[in-house]
Amino acid sequence: MTSDLDGRTALVTGGAGGIGLSCVRALAAAGAKVHVVDVDAERAEAAATEVGGWAHAADLTDPAAVGALPAEVDILVNNAGIQHVAPIEDFPPDVFARIQALMLTAPFLLTRHALPSMYAKGWGRIVNMSSVHGLRASPYKAAYVAAKHGLEGLSKVAALEGAAHGVTSNCVNPGYVRTPLVDGQIDAHAAEHDIPREDVVAEVLLKRAAIKKLIEPDDVASLVVWLCSPRAGHITGASIPLDGGWTAA
Repeated sequence: MTSDLDGRTALVTGGAGGIGLSCVRALAAAGAKVHVVDVDAERAEAAATEVGGWAHAADLTDPAAVGALPAEVDILVNNAGIQHVAPIEDFPPDVFARIQALMLTAPFLLTRHALPSMYAKGWGRIVNMSSVHGLRASPYKAAYVAAKHGLEGLSKVAALEGAAHGVTSNCVNPGYVRTPLVDGQIDAHAAEHDIPREDVVAEVLLKRAAIKKLIEPDDVASLVVWLCSPRAGHITGASIPLDGGWTAA
């Protein structure tokens, strides 16, 4: 698989850590040259240096920052995301709006930005990092669930429009992945309820999952690379759970 993406150029948002960094590494290992986009300039530079790619510091809630990113890419991985947990009646409207801007509007703008070049080449891959929460809801995550559900719809429209031009668009739907974002949720829940972290993982995060283990970022990245490979050319408009059976329950 080391030469599947030779000559291809990828852009990964949120590429300096967690799932995004694993995607950067896996795409580079498969032969792609990678643009690493992250709000953290120092970590983006470190990731890009590691894989011989390019770093871009950008706040993707700013449409101007999105427009300044490279448009001529073969692969777009919309991965950047944040989380905020609160009941709807207490959910700050500005935080809700920021999450939509980062996790739905930015993927739309980036897709719009990249499609003309993909269409001109007759080839492209869009991978949207959704979630089990793009398929199911959980309490207290109104903004995240709303954004991921919107991303699912955007991805399917891009799949239908891009099919005639050799462009596929798919969602990857992980369950709980061992990332700093999830670690923060575990710590917050453990502190709020005064219970051990391992109990939060077992009794809260993985309660619905059949496989009682957190998912590793590298496993998610492997699926992303496969979706970008020649063997996945007929997979489009799909939402692929990587959730240990979470959505089967």
